[in-house]
Amino acid sequence: MRIGVLGTGVVGQTIASKLIELGDKVTMGARDAANEKAAAWASNAGEGAHAGTFADAAGFGELVVNATAGGVSLAALDAAGADNLTGKLLIDVSNPLDFSQGFPPTLSVVNTDSVGEQIQAAYPEARVVKTLNTVSANVMVNPGLVPGDHVVFVSGNDPGAKGEATALLGRFGWPAERVVDLGDITTARGAEMYIALWIRLMGALGGPSFNIELRKP
Repeated sequence: MRIGVLGTGVVGQTIASKLIELGDKVTMGARDAANEKAAAWASNAGEGAHAGTFADAAGFGELVVNATAGGVSLAALDAAGADNLTGKLLIDVSNPLDFSQGFPPTLSVVNTDSVGEQIQAAYPEARVVKTLNTVSANVMVNPGLVPGDHVVFVSGNDPGAKGEATALLGRFGWPAERVVDLGDITTARGAEMYIALWIRLMGALGGPSFNIELRKP
């Protein structure tokens, strides 16, 4: 599969590298085609790895992953171009973290909205699915790092798109029974607000390699 990954940070590079490992072709997109991080990743990732602009990556991908920071996601997608997103599964792994006041960060979008909803509203012809934002990058693509039947969430308006996202998560190692469908894209609010607790847990546990397991009677 051809996949466009928007974002050159740890999350973008981790997901893109896993996709290459799985045999996909990946273009990593940045604002500037000469972005050094993207170029270095493409050079080191091997055959099937390319770098370009956000528009290059979105145009290349049959599927697009938004791995940019939540505060700049809409700008990145604007640069990617609506025509390059129309009809495509757009997996949004961003979080609305605002570090302007230092650490711990606050959330720039909260309670009555989410980045996932903003993206879906801005690109109604894209099939947006919010997922993977509740775990660290290494756990995203290797859930076996954490023992137990811990879970990941999906939110989105299109059941077919959520099914496709669940299949991709399965390729990363997430069994379908551990993918929890929260509902439509408005449920991304809960998934994004969880990151405030996640950051405190990371401090309490001394690192990011953890996740939550759900149990019911």
